[in-house]
Amino acid sequence: MPRIALVTCRPAPDIGADRDLPVLARALADAGADVRVEVWDDGRVGWDAFDLVLIRSTWDYSRRPAEFLAWAERVPRLANPAGVVRWNADKRYLGDLAAAGVPVVPTRYLAPGDTAGLPRDHEYVIKPASGAGARYAARYTPDEHATAVRQLARMHAEGLTAMVQPYVRGVDSAGERALLYFGGELMHASRKGAVLAPGTPYDEKKVAHPGLEPWRTTLEEAAVARRALAAVPGGDQPLYARVDLVTGDDGTSRVMELELIEPNLFLWLHPDSLPRVVGAVLSAATR
Repeated sequence: MPRIALVTCRPAPDIGADRDLPVLARALADAGADVRVEVWDDGRVGWDAFDLVLIRSTWDYSRRPAEFLAWAERVPRLANPAGVVRWNADKRYLGDLAAAGVPVVPTRYLAPGDTAGLPRDHEYVIKPASGAGARYAARYTPDEHATAVRQLARMHAEGLTAMVQPYVRGVDSAGERALLYFGGELMHASRKGAVLAPGTPYDEKKVAHPGLEPWRTTLEEAAVARRALAAVPGGDQPLYARVDLVTGDDGTSRVMELELIEPNLFLWLHPDSLPRVVGAVLSAATR
């Protein structure tokens, strides 16, 4: 009977509920596993007692990244491994993907103290290089320059590095597609609408997955996702991954994010994937 920890965070008013967590825990238990749901920063947990520690909804990690990454380094049999978690915790990984030839959304990074200018000729997005749930993300036109500068100042005052990306117009028409992989296999795909409505303040809570619906993955999308997964450092295939794609101005898919830490699985939308996810988790726990 493999012992498996599903890792989450403490409840908070600004952190959503993990709809997948009870479903996955119950399915693993029904399959014969000894399952525990644990909070990542609970010092009473003996992580070395588990055959697999599976990060699920540690959705507060980006507010305490150093503490979270130190925890990940201490945990044996962590999925995904601590090195992958560390690499993925800072969205400067998009630069690594681009260097490996993966099509990504063009991105500039502005660290505290960086005075490089913001775009003056096109719509753009500012968001943190380490963040989740569209926290501190906003969409601007060149006419909103003063507001964007104030956002940068606020983020830099909190020690956050900002990402600046052109607003991908394809999101408004084709949405954002999320391809979920477990054990290297595509489980399912979902599509959601635009998260950032024009004029929404950067510090206002956003709906993270508006209009979510099942999506039939195209061959082109699957090819881009495979290229992204192949570029993950370390050599080993991550146990789980979600590749978020958008359509660029040239009509081809580009990686918006590669989620290797705590992505929503959307099992409630794709119940047929649950047995295969359970099989991949059990296989990892018994290797």
